[in-house]
Amino acid sequence: MKRIVFLAAITALILQSCSQKQHASNERLTSFVNPFMGTDGPGNTYPGATVPFGMVQLSPDHGLSGWDRIAGYFYPDTIITGFSHMHLTGTGAGDLYDILLSPINSKATKTLAENGNRPYSTFSHGNEHAEPGYYQVYLQDYGINAELTTTERTGIHQYTFPKDDNSGFIIDLGYSLNWDAPTDTYIKVIDDSTIEGYRFSTGWASDQRVFFTATFSKPFVTSELFQDNEIIDAKTVQSKNTKVIVRFPTSDNEKVLVKFGFSSASNNGSARSLSAEASHNNFKAYQQAASDRWETELSKIKIETDNETWKKNFYTTLYQSMLAPTLLSDVDGNYKGADGQYHSANNYDKYDTFSLWDTFRAAHPLYTIMHPEKVQDFVSSMLSHYEQTGLTPVWSMHGNETNMMIGYHAIPVIVDAYFKGLLNDFDSELLYQACKSNAMDDDHGIKEYKELGYVPVSYDHENWSVSKTVEYAYDDWCIAQLAKALNKSDDYAYFMKRAANWQNHYDAESSFLRPKHADGSFIADFVAKDYTDHFCESNAWHYFWFVPHNIQGLIDVTGGPNRFEEKLDSMFTYHPKEEDELPIFSTGMIGQYAHGNEPSHHVAYLYNYLGKPWKSQERIREILETQYAPLPNGHCGNEDCGQMSSWYIFSSLGFYPVNPADGIYVIGTPLWKNATIQLDDKKTFTISCQNASNENKYIQKVSLNGKEFERTYIYHNEIMNGGRLEFIMGATPNKSLWVSPESYPPSPAK
Repeated sequence: MKRIVFLAAITALILQSCSQKQHASNERLTSFVNPFMGTDGPGNTYPGATVPFGMVQLSPDHGLSGWDRIAGYFYPDTIITGFSHMHLTGTGAGDLYDILLSPINSKATKTLAENGNRPYSTFSHGNEHAEPGYYQVYLQDYGINAELTTTERTGIHQYTFPKDDNSGFIIDLGYSLNWDAPTDTYIKVIDDSTIEGYRFSTGWASDQRVFFTATFSKPFVTSELFQDNEIIDAKTVQSKNTKVIVRFPTSDNEKVLVKFGFSSASNNGSARSLSAEASHNNFKAYQQAASDRWETELSKIKIETDNETWKKNFYTTLYQSMLAPTLLSDVDGNYKGADGQYHSANNYDKYDTFSLWDTFRAAHPLYTIMHPEKVQDFVSSMLSHYEQTGLTPVWSMHGNETNMMIGYHAIPVIVDAYFKGLLNDFDSELLYQACKSNAMDDDHGIKEYKELGYVPVSYDHENWSVSKTVEYAYDDWCIAQLAKALNKSDDYAYFMKRAANWQNHYDAESSFLRPKHADGSFIADFVAKDYTDHFCESNAWHYFWFVPHNIQGLIDVTGGPNRFEEKLDSMFTYHPKEEDELPIFSTGMIGQYAHGNEPSHHVAYLYNYLGKPWKSQERIREILETQYAPLPNGHCGNEDCGQMSSWYIFSSLGFYPVNPADGIYVIGTPLWKNATIQLDDKKTFTISCQNASNENKYIQKVSLNGKEFERTYIYHNEIMNGGRLEFIMGATPNKSLWVSPESYPPSPAK
């Protein structure tokens, strides 16, 4: 009898285990994504619906301006004015919010001066939901339930109305927030179910153009056109400030579908987008298709862990790494170019929203692993920008160069892709001339940089002299590597000389990179921790470490390994004082280290260059555990178009591109029991961790494909060839691991 009971228990356990495995295998990775992560605090993300790298970001707008509402939405707010179709993800720039649609009925009577006296409804987070490709909220003042989803170039709305004789919608083209302002808008009522129009605007993007075509599943009974808030008797209106209000009666729980197609080139293009991507009225089918697209992309990396919070962090950041760049060309390949003319992308999709000061560091290297086919489109898009303007993009969006931030960081993106073999079909001379273009320009301090070997102090707005010098020097190193590969020996020597320009700011007295006047003298009264116009959104502590192409050279000028280690230790332990004035971008602070802003992102990995990898492991785990959470306030700084998220993806897998253009990833400390990356050609690369746990953050031993791994870095091609990287983890540091210089990452500039 005992034997029967025992066998029954074993059978039950086996069945339970099988059930759990079946559940795990059926569990959608989208369920671990929280699109609200970063909508509170400094993250500046949006929670709405989009598809990977899509043109449309359909998301709720409170209708209120301000830094916290840069993405149109701030989690502590309690009102919704409507739903606009384009948003920036995690930036510090208040632009877009194009083509606002607001559902209304006879209860839409509340207005606010702060939202331009537009009707609004209150809402509760208890009746709000977001997941990849879908957003839902109940507008409680109206009794209307709103649901949103998208395709690449269309926004699809479904509204469930209560019984009301005065239901309808407002399409408001005069609506604007923050830096954005309309310059010319147009609306035409084509029939009782179709409206077309455009909205041209200025803001961070000085000349943005959005053409739309909208169709309604329920014919409207009346339509009223407004010009500058005055009703006009017409079917067409054109002005800076236009809107249309359509009305119809609804029965209780009646669903109405509204579909918007978009183009940056023409209304013919927006209509074609709609017919090509949204030809039916089955909202659930569109929602499922968007969800499936996300599931496919998220499934490219599958992780195993007992820590569900970490798992949610991983898949949410993986999701947010794919919210930009964004598609710009319509279904016919047409788009508005950076020269103000209309162009056609031949044999590629045109993308924009290149936040390159942020994303060259980790997001674009991540794309070379996860989205190699997209990388080719991204580079083609950068080349088209060069052909239209004579320069590669600095920070481009919606067919505009904003010139926000510094450097010419399209270059490391292009050079990295070139050496990883992703641009073999490209014209190498065109690639080289594009890379060289910005470096030979005279704007943004580059003229002085070429003449003096550094950018001198001036008191123009955003001079950022030291930051410019070191970032130009890095980009010059990238150009030199491409010149060398193309046998351009004179250019190689020239740009390698420029790559050493960072040294011209080194001040032995302070042991920092110090601002200099044009006469070669250092500025007086220099305090390294002060935030000044000499450093881009940073101070001298943050920018000291930005010599990713020559870490060994930086170690040498600092005074050698011991002095460098002491300074690196101080970076994490020299905490700001209460009276120190920290600007808005200094967040995620660990000592002087600021994880909330990009210049610090590689710093924790630098102990590997000293034979002290256990110190890197300690700091990286601290950052992974303290600076991210799958919550609305889960980002410690601006998410910045995928960069903050890409740092987490790489670092949780156990490696990071300290130099984003050399094809080398420096080892950190992995989080997962197993992580499998699905590569092209049906290959996989697996990272496994024996003894993975919260406590076991230190690497004891590593092997690659069964052979002992004797270095603190791994090559890109070793990952892309497929294989298995195995870690044995422990709770105490292995201080004898990777201590010889032969194990250090390559660092002298060559």
